[in-house]
Amino acid sequence: MAENNKVKATNDVELVDRLVAINRVTKVTKGGRAFSFAAIVVVGNGNGLVGWGLGKAGEVSAAIAKGVEAAKKNLIKVPVYKGTIPHEQVARFGGAEVFIHPASHGTGVKAGGAMRAVLESVGVTDVLAKSKGSSNPHNLVKATFAALAELRDAYTVAQNRGVNLDKVFKG
Repeated sequence: MAENNKVKATNDVELVDRLVAINRVTKVTKGGRAFSFAAIVVVGNGNGLVGWGLGKAGEVSAAIAKGVEAAKKNLIKVPVYKGTIPHEQVARFGGAEVFIHPASHGTGVKAGGAMRAVLESVGVTDVLAKSKGSSNPHNLVKATFAALAELRDAYTVAQNRGVNLDKVFKG
């Protein structure tokens, strides 16, 4: 189902990138230690369009640039209604489990670390979020994306069921 809301990156969309985490890895060789860097980057337009990417390179700036390019190839469209999400959602990836819940206006983004970067890039201004299990930034970003990809607004639900919009709310 996550494939339905994939979006092609176009040049007319203004995407802002946020660095989630940088990991320095060392390869020990006969000649000494060789350092390289892995960067997790989230890009978004602040209006429901968001993507994530992983870049690896010998320099931090090159790793971030590669991460941004990878993120632009992995964009999804997320329904944002009045600054929050349409309904609560739980998702898992690896050892990380995330729970996101809509919040009233003025609450702010109550989320930690990697989840905050993703939710702010989407354009969500009011949300309650909880992460359980692993705090690994890679898995938290992927679990948050899995949760966001499962979100559906009321119009989409009505369209899929083939009923009127008010019939969705009456049950």
